[in-house]
Amino acid sequence: MDRTNQTAGQPRRRLGTPSNVQPDRLSGPAHGVFVWGTVLLAWLVSLLPWRLWQGAPDVLLLIIAFWCVHEPRRVGLFTAFFFGLLMDVHDAGLLGEHALSYTLVAYGAVVLHRRLQRFDLWSQAMHMLPVFLIARFVTQIIQAWLAGKWPGWDWGISVLLTAALWPLAGWVLHLPQRGVDDAESSSA
Repeated sequence: MDRTNQTAGQPRRRLGTPSNVQPDRLSGPAHGVFVWGTVLLAWLVSLLPWRLWQGAPDVLLLIIAFWCVHEPRRVGLFTAFFFGLLMDVHDAGLLGEHALSYTLVAYGAVVLHRRLQRFDLWSQAMHMLPVFLIARFVTQIIQAWLAGKWPGWDWGISVLLTAALWPLAGWVLHLPQRGVDDAESSSA
């Protein structure tokens, strides 16, 4: 047994593979009813008045981005644009502001989805942080241009909280799949 390549109880790593890469964690796609149910639930939660605080995390954006990474055939740019328009109508603000932001994040998530599936949830959050930041920055620039003044940097808290909630959202949204995987592995 080659002791240089294996430690006690740990599988052998391939050259160039980061230590936190966990490929093939989930065997199959999520059920469509579950995916759309979580998006609709996040939309309903986003309609509550707690979103009025400038630093509140955007739960709907987080869930849409998560499903764009893990189920890009079901949730994509059109979904992000549609729910962004719904949030614009709800907020009675600039029409297209949320739609632009949600579409930019969905685009970034779809572009990165193959890469992100190879990493654990904390690493995925670190990869998505710049995507959330750029999308929000673009909308803040547009708001500042239309208002004639810079709104401040309080929106940065929202971006950080949204990215920090990624691991929790991923853990909760993967629970139904892990339950099936655990049942299949215990019956073998």
